Amino acid sequence: MATWPSQSSICTRCLRRLTKAKLCQSQLLHLSHPKYASTAAATTPAPPIDQPIFSAPPLSRYPPTQPPSHRPPEFRKSQLHRQYTSLLRSSPLILLFQHNNIKATELIAIRRELAIALQKLDQDDSSPYSPSRGIKLQIIQTRIFSAALRVVEYWNPPTSQPPISHSEDPSTSSSVGGIPNTTPSPTDPALTHALSRRARNAVISKKYTHPLSPLLSGPLAVLTFPTVSPAHLKAALSILSPHAPEFPAPRRRTNPGYHDPVTQAGLQKLLLLGARIEGRVFDMEEIRWVGGIEGGLEGMRGKLVGMLQGFGAGLTGALEGASKSLYLAVEGRRIMLEDEGKSEGDVKEGRGA
Repeated sequence: MATWPSQSSICTRCLRRLTKAKLCQSQLLHLSHPKYASTAAATTPAPPIDQPIFSAPPLSRYPPTQPPSHRPPEFRKSQLHRQYTSLLRSSPLILLFQHNNIKATELIAIRRELAIALQKLDQDDSSPYSPSRGIKLQIIQTRIFSAALRVVEYWNPPTSQPPISHSEDPSTSSSVGGIPNTTPSPTDPALTHALSRRARNAVISKKYTHPLSPLLSGPLAVLTFPTVSPAHLKAALSILSPHAPEFPAPRRRTNPGYHDPVTQAGLQKLLLLGARIEGRVFDMEEIRWVGGIEGGLEGMRGKLVGMLQGFGAGLTGALEGASKSLYLAVEGRRIMLEDEGKSEGDVKEGRGA
């Protein structure tokens, strides 16, 4: 009978090896028990018939809100580009200002006075919806805003994608390569968002072609409107760019905060350059014309209806006058022919007598 040596006569490393060998031997004896023999001998079920024929659809390897882009989407420039693109698409009226080293305290004072003027306008207006909450004044990064403007104006992504062909022959390769967005690659032609490489390549040659490009230089700020409202535009111009007598500035007695030195110092650094209204570029005179429309959009619709009615009445009068002139000419000719026929008949009767 073999005897194990005492623990004091062997080293620690040998003791570990002996312990490990005992554990492996006990596990093998445990698995060879009849209780676990059926589990070990169980066979794996056969795969279904459809599995070798149809390949599983690939999983998207990027979040839907952050697709592969020409530049990394986690950078601040990329996020600003997305923000400006959304702002240009959702704001039909944008005023463009140049600011000369405006301070944070001055900008806060200007925003405060603008909010007060818009709130007074909402109190006088009885309409249930007011765009005052969506009117915002913010500083922009000029170059990124210019790039976003080019994408909004000149990039028209295709609305329909080509059909995807799935391979059904098990002898051919999988159809994963034919399905778009399977790999996070910016060169994927199926990516058509504003930060995609296709959008960048489509507008890179349009750098100085937009009418608003000459104004996109230097430090800029924009005032965005969610809707085209001449009344709110007039209130904003009376604060940011007053021009008497159409857009007078508030008086000191009614609005003393407007004449505060901090507010006035900030307003002196703002210069109105132009506007983008419904995709068209407007200069200062045209901006004041839009803001001077009485009655807002309702007044504009009333003037348009009046013009159309006046044009219709003039066209109807012209057509009626032409038809009356033609009728009178034809009727006069008929009477003349009848008189000539009667005179010839009288002459014949006189000769016969």
